[in-house]
Order: sequence, then C-alpha cells, then structure tokens
Amino acid sequence: MKSTFDVSDKLFELYHRVHRLVNESMTEEGVSLARSKFLFFLSKLGPCRSTDIACALNFAPRTVTEAIDGLERDKLVERKPDPEDRRAKIVSITDVGRVVLEAAEHPRKQLIEEIFSALDDEQLDQMYDIVSRLVVKADEIRKRKEDAELTPAEAAQ
Repeated sequence: MKSTFDVSDKLFELYHRVHRLVNESMTEEGVSLARSKFLFFLSKLGPCRSTDIACALNFAPRTVTEAIDGLERDKLVERKPDPEDRRAKIVSITDVGRVVLEAAEHPRKQLIEEIFSALDDEQLDQMYDIVSRLVVKADEIRKRKEDAELTPAEAAQ
C-alpha cells in the first residue's frame, strides 16, 4: 500500500514533467506556457488593466508589469491609456498575439492527449473524480487558514 506521501510525490513528479514538456512544446511555437497564460486571459476576457491581470492570475503586480513589457516588445499585446483613469493603461492582445497563442495551443493539446492516452475512459473518469476531491479538500484547508488569520473584528464582518 502506497503512503499519502508516495502518492503526493508522484503527483508532483507528474505535474513537473508535464509542465516541462508542455512549456517546451509551446516555446517551440513561439510562446512559453507562462506567457501564454497572459495571452489566454486577455483573449478570453478582453482588454483590462494590469492590476486586474495580477489579481486574476494571483501574480505580483511587478511580475505582471515585467511580463507585459516583454509581450508588448514582441508585439503580442498593446497598452493604451485608460479613458477612466489617465494614470492607468489598458492591456489587450494583438492580432499577432492571437496567432501565436493559437499556434502554441495545438501542440499543448496534442501533448496532453498523448500523455493521458495511457488511461482508458474509466481510469480517466476515476482520476478526474479523485483529483477533484483533492482540490476541494485543498480549498477547504486554504479557507480555514485564511479564516484563522482574520482578526476578531474582520471575522465579525
């Protein structure tokens, strides 16, 4: 019988291997996995402020600014003045960014399909259910930790 630590280590090993393979295949098409997250976000939700991106992706504002600088330099996104706040900029994906994102998505999907072809449909359903239960449990633990960090006055609100 495998211990929870054995299973956890194997899940982390899988995650890192898949992450590395996906990143390599996407980078060959012109955009890394990290950069594609920004492009995907902008393609789905449309133009927004960098602070919105940082909040949605749970990145530090400085990290987002640096990433946007690089994406803009490569003509994958553009910044325009925010009509509601002259201090802020609105970031949007360019046509070039859409083409690059689409080109990188194909090998990512192909690679994921190939990896998961090791499982039959029943195993895939079981894995989905198991991972979903673990996600729910992790969310419960995160919420419990966040609630414990609140001051009594904050908790009362």
